[in-house]
Parts: sequence; C-alpha cells; structure tokens
Amino acid sequence: MLIPRRNLLSRLSALKIIGLWPFVLVLSIFNGYQAFGQKSAKKSAAEPKIINIVNFIRDIEPRDAAITKDVLYQTVVNQINLMKQHNLGGTFLLQYDALIDPRYQALLKTLPQNSFEIGAWWELPQPLIEKAGIKWRGKYAWDWHSDVGFSVGYTPAEREKIIDVYFADFKKIFGYYPKSVAAWVIDAHSLNYMYDKYKIVASANCKDQVGTDGFTLWGGYWNQGYYPSRVNAYMPAQHADKQLPVPVFRMLGSDPIRQYADGTSVTTLEPVYTHAGGNEQWINWFFNTFTNDPSLGFNYTQAGQENSFTWAAMQKGLEWQMPIIARLKKEGKARVETMAASGAWFSKTYKVTPATTFTVSKDLGESNKKTIWYNSRFYRTNLLWEDGTLRITDIHLFNEAVPDKYLKSVTTVNKSFFYTLPVVDGFQWGSKGKPEGFRLMAGAKGSETQVKGGDPVFTNVNTTTARATWPVNKGVFEIEMQENALVITAKNNPADNWYIELHVANGAKTAFTGVEKSVALYEFDGHTYKLSTSAGTVEQTGNGGLYRIKPKNNQIVLLLSDVK
Repeated sequence: MLIPRRNLLSRLSALKIIGLWPFVLVLSIFNGYQAFGQKSAKKSAAEPKIINIVNFIRDIEPRDAAITKDVLYQTVVNQINLMKQHNLGGTFLLQYDALIDPRYQALLKTLPQNSFEIGAWWELPQPLIEKAGIKWRGKYAWDWHSDVGFSVGYTPAEREKIIDVYFADFKKIFGYYPKSVAAWVIDAHSLNYMYDKYKIVASANCKDQVGTDGFTLWGGYWNQGYYPSRVNAYMPAQHADKQLPVPVFRMLGSDPIRQYADGTSVTTLEPVYTHAGGNEQWINWFFNTFTNDPSLGFNYTQAGQENSFTWAAMQKGLEWQMPIIARLKKEGKARVETMAASGAWFSKTYKVTPATTFTVSKDLGESNKKTIWYNSRFYRTNLLWEDGTLRITDIHLFNEAVPDKYLKSVTTVNKSFFYTLPVVDGFQWGSKGKPEGFRLMAGAKGSETQVKGGDPVFTNVNTTTARATWPVNKGVFEIEMQENALVITAKNNPADNWYIELHVANGAKTAFTGVEKSVALYEFDGHTYKLSTSAGTVEQTGNGGLYRIKPKNNQIVLLLSDVK
C-alpha cells in the first residue's frame, strides 16, 4: 500500500503505524560499528561527504484545515532556530505563494548570506500561473497533482512564461535571481531555459520511486549528482556537448538497501518517518555508513523537510539529526553547505558526470546485508549480499539521446514518468522486499546452486573504478565497476563451473526480448538496446532464469554503454 508523500492526513496517521519498526537494536551493535567506522574513515577521507540541509516552504496547505498559514510559518521559524542553535546553514526553497508572502520575505532576509541560501521550489500554485496569463485548472490555490502543480503539465511556451514571472518577482524581492531550483520532477525544457537565461547553478529532484504521489522516477543516477542530457532532465549525459551543465542532486537521503527493495515506500532521512529519519537508531546507522564506509568520488545526502508536515511531526527527528550533522561538520567528516555551493563545487570539479559509489559494510541491526551502489555517466548498478550470497540487483543504462516524455508534450493525468534503460531491474522484476537479478551460480550441471562466501570488501581502484573483493572458499571473486563496464574475475578457483544467471519473479514483465549471437537483446519504452560482453558467453535458459553468462578464462566483462 502506498503512503503518499503529500497526502498529509494519511501520512501523519501512518507514522504511528510504521513507527512499529523494531526498536530492539542494542547499543553494543552501534558501538561495534563505530569502531569499524573509525578504522574505515581513514581510507575514505579523501572523498568529501556533502550534506545539504534543504527545507522548502509552502504558504498554503489545502488538504488539512488544521495546517494554517501560521502553523506553516512557525514551522520555518523553528527550523531556522534549530539550525542556528547548532551553527548550521542551509537552503530554503520558496514556492511562489510563499515567495510573495511578506512574512517569509522579512524572515529570510535576516539570514546570513554566507551560510544560508534562498532559492526556488518548483511547484506551481494559482497566483503564479495566473500572473503568467494562464488559466488555473486546479481545485485549490495550490494543487499538488502532476498535471496542474508541476511544469510537466504545461506546454514549453507556458513554462517559459511561468519561469519569467517567478524569476522576475524573486529578483524584485531579494535583489538577485535564484541559483538553486528543485522539485520532485522538473522537465528538461524548463531546466534548459532556467540555465540559459538565468544561469542557475544547481537543481535537485526526487529520489527514485515508483508511483508514490503519482511520480515515477526509476533507473536514474541513484544518489549524489549528475549532469542531465539537454533533452532529458532525468537521464545523465555521456558527453559534455550533450549535457546541461547544471548538476542535479538526488533528494531525501535514501536508505541504500530498503529504499530500493521497497521502492514504493519511503525510507529516507526525512524526519517525519519514524522508521527512518525520525528513528534515532536508523539515523545513527545512516550517518555512520554515509561518512565512514568507502565512497568513490564523493558522497552526498540531503537533510531537511517541507513545512507542510508541520513542526510537531518533524521536531523529534530533526532534534536527533542536527546535533549529529553539527558534530560531523566540526570533526571535518562532512561538509555542510548550501545547494548552490555544492553545485558550484561540482561544476568546478567535474566536466562530465563522475563515477561515484554509496556503500554499506554493516547494515542496520541484525541484518547481514551489504551493498554497493555504483553510478557513472554510462550506467548504474547495485550489488547486494545477503546470507553470504550475491545478487546484482540493478543495471540501468543511460543514453543522452533518449528524450523525456515531456520535452515537447504535457501530462494530462495525475502521473508523470521518468525512466532510463533497464538491463536488470531487481525491484520491478522481483517481488516486494526481495529484489531479483543476476545470481552468481556454480556446480555440476543439474545441481547448480548460488555461490556462498564471506563479507565483501569495498575499495577504490582509481577515480572511475570501484572494486568489491568477495572471499569464497580459498579464493576470491573481484568485481570491478568501471566507467562503462562491469568485470567479474575469479581468482584462486573460488568456485567450479561458475556463471551468472538473470532471475526474475514468476510472471514478471521485463524488457528482455531474447539472445542472439551471444548478445542479450532488450526493448523498453520504444527504445532497443543490448547487453554484450568482451569476455563471456551469453546463453538463453529456461530453468527459471532468463539467460546466463559463462566466463572466459575465469572472467566475465559486461559492456555497459548504450552510446559510443
């Protein structure tokens, strides 16, 4: 059952239910993990850990009469006071109805500009739409539906008018144009226009999810930030001349294990969720793995909360989070900065989308899961270990030439869809809480089983390559995630007759269409693509798997680029 992000009544009541998440996590687990973290922190000290505290502001909340303008305003006042108490700055993003409210103008103008930033939250309420000369189609002065409250519901020409009105009024009020613009979804045409005309330096969109609140973003650069294609705001570009040079950061601080396996729920750093960002044990675990586990390039997370949830719902979670963030900042383990500062740093540091990782060497509580998310400008992948076995639960390819659905058209329904190209989609091709994918198998024909081993070790090989070293029997499997390839190498005979095989749940609808000349063929959303190898043989199977790949000279090399 979905818990809509912005259905306040259902979500606030649901918090009491999902608060039943196990609280039996004992302190010794975290003490032991902290000792591990101190050891691994030295290895990852070169990769910055960046935290943006982003709070976005609405001036009206039509779904609950108890959430008045005063309640919304006081929530922002309390957020500012808590941040100042812990000497933390951050970014406040204004929806247009809040932008034109004199109370927010006066409040935010008091913030020191060296540590706070004011930017734009790109949901589109009635006053903005009507000032742009467009008829309002919403039920309320702010309507949260995709076809009314977001840019994808308006034609490209209308989007430009809306942007011009907002940016002009913002400059009249604050004396400059906003540098950061974020929303759950923003189309490519709008981002291009904002950059080309107003020179924004950073943007952000929602974490990956399927269907929540009508928004589907699935298969993209999983965390951190990327340069989008000029024709697709969700799709990373592969070449500098095809990219929009505005980094797009992924919001909300996703749990790198549960937010994927349960992709229709919300397991994030948001403080209103008592099983995650409002749970003291989860918060400690998240920041421990975020700062201490190895990361390639840099690691990123976004803290904060929209004021629609009210201070009563977010207070406890924020009061747990802010002291931890302040301590990490003081100890030099994390940079806490505005979104615009992160965007400027990203643009100075990277000419194209970088390769990055988010790793978990010790999961929450009694779980023995371990994972690595790898992203590059060509693809993303996820490796998940559970009970000593490995699954490659996710591979999505990126292609800068594939436009988003709303580049020239609009959505006419309360839904929007942003995708990349699935090769392995463990969540959608598996079952809830049990993502499927490539299994590493071995054994005599007819009695093959999943290979079992010890704990993987994550290391960085160079600026674009991460390695997972997995001990099995007396040997090891080395899995290297390179910028446009994934390489699995068996050393010292860790398993006999090994191979990888793609498994999906019974009845799952996939993008796989068949095997031809040792190449796996795919078609998704009208685009055809393939998975080929430079080492290994692809064979279609019928024993519960879609196809298997056998090694050549104890190595499999998957070529993971859909562009040249």
